[in-house]
Amino acid sequence: MKLISRRRAALGLGALLVATQLPASARTAEAGVVVAFGDSITAGAGSLEDQGHPVRYPDRLAARLRAKPGPAGPARVVNAGISGNRLLADGAGAKGIARFAQDVLAQRGLTHVVILIGINDIGLSMPEGAAGPVRGQPAAQDITAGLESLIQQARARGVKVLLGTLLPFKGASYWSEEKESRREAVNRWIRSRRHVEAVVDFDATMRDAADPQVLKAAYDSGDHLHPGNAGYAAMADAIDLRALRN
Repeated sequence: MKLISRRRAALGLGALLVATQLPASARTAEAGVVVAFGDSITAGAGSLEDQGHPVRYPDRLAARLRAKPGPAGPARVVNAGISGNRLLADGAGAKGIARFAQDVLAQRGLTHVVILIGINDIGLSMPEGAAGPVRGQPAAQDITAGLESLIQQARARGVKVLLGTLLPFKGASYWSEEKESRREAVNRWIRSRRHVEAVVDFDATMRDAADPQVLKAAYDSGDHLHPGNAGYAAMADAIDLRALRN
């Protein structure tokens, strides 16, 4: 098995990858578009090719929608994940709050967005004056404010939001106890949201029962940050398809 190749087509501020392309005869104006918005976990880092079977979570989600289409047919899933992307700071692509309008809201036929972003804002942050990839430490409140901005932008356009909790990452190269406390604070805020279509608790799905700060071994690609194929399948299965048909 070899590492999956990442095909990215530049579009405006970000990059989009169509997770499933339906033939023109199968598309309807009513079927709609779901955008998966995020970083390398959405892009599929850590996944391995599997003889043509979908491996990234947006691809697996698209396969589930094809298997159980709604009355108008299966929605099209667009992958708007960029490896290394952050919500609040430029770097690997424009920051999430800046590229959201172009990479998500500009999609024709958009009905839903699955948002999973913020772990790099936590993981890549360093104390002011310290040597590291990023200066400054975004507080949990900064990240939740950024997520709230995305939610409000989507709702203003009539787009329904599925908001994902941040996955465990203890053991990853940039983990620390302080960063873990911020991740948990962000996740508490996410779980309390009542003005989104659904909260997708990726954290609860992916964590180890014996140590909730760690990815379950069966779901870990090996770097303790990115899921492997089984993990991405579990993430796709964690999304209630009913939330994408409302």
